Amino acid sequence: MKVSLDELKKKKAVLSIEDIDLYLLNSIRRIMLSELPKLAIEDVVIYDNTTTLFDEIISHRLGLVPLPTDPELLNFRDECSCGGKGCPNCTVRYTLSKEGEGTVYSGDLQPSEASWRISEDLIPLVELFNDQRLILEVEAVLGQAKDHAKWQVVTAPGYWLYPSIQFDPKKKKDVEDFVEELPEGMVKSVNKDSIELTDISKLPIFESYIDLENIDYITVDKNQRHIRFHFETDGSYTADKALMKSIEIFEEKLQDFTELIDDI
Repeated sequence: MKVSLDELKKKKAVLSIEDIDLYLLNSIRRIMLSELPKLAIEDVVIYDNTTTLFDEIISHRLGLVPLPTDPELLNFRDECSCGGKGCPNCTVRYTLSKEGEGTVYSGDLQPSEASWRISEDLIPLVELFNDQRLILEVEAVLGQAKDHAKWQVVTAPGYWLYPSIQFDPKKKKDVEDFVEELPEGMVKSVNKDSIELTDISKLPIFESYIDLENIDYITVDKNQRHIRFHFETDGSYTADKALMKSIEIFEEKLQDFTELIDDI
């Protein structure tokens, strides 16, 4: 298997993967969607709320705020040595107190320890008017998206199969004329008997033009073992951390499965 990194940002990654079976990649994709441990607000105690929103709406919005997560430092509450009572090993606490006209943002949540400060700090929670105020305290715990969407780390993971676009060399002039009619920047080059796109994500548009013109001298085949994989995170994980943790969980599942087979 060969893996190359096409793009890496704080919350986004694009990889080109060769010689991999789709079911393996799809297993990692499903782990990203449902099993990455993430920190999210679970319990909310509101001491004073004179805003225009009900307590339940504010609590719901708080639950969806992406919190910085390091699963190596925290335990799941039901697996913690404190017996689920809530301790620094399984629970992160935040407080919020704001009064007067203005917007309450996610960054107004103050952590009990500076290392848990929220990086996605400009998410609006509620707008305050005149002398309105909001005072509350919350507890955040680890969870998984298979239990609730607020614990979902990765959004929109997906993949494209790399295409092989071929044409009859005798029709090269017709192909060049066809390419001239396409949107600018779609085709990277026209070779002796093949076409290369600038971005494989533009393939559906390219195919729609082929269908529209009823062209039968251009064929598009997709390589089932050459894949472009892309995903984004909500900010609770960096993209590289989300990928490595997903692979780690996948390896643990394979190891558990192997041990079960050996016991049969």
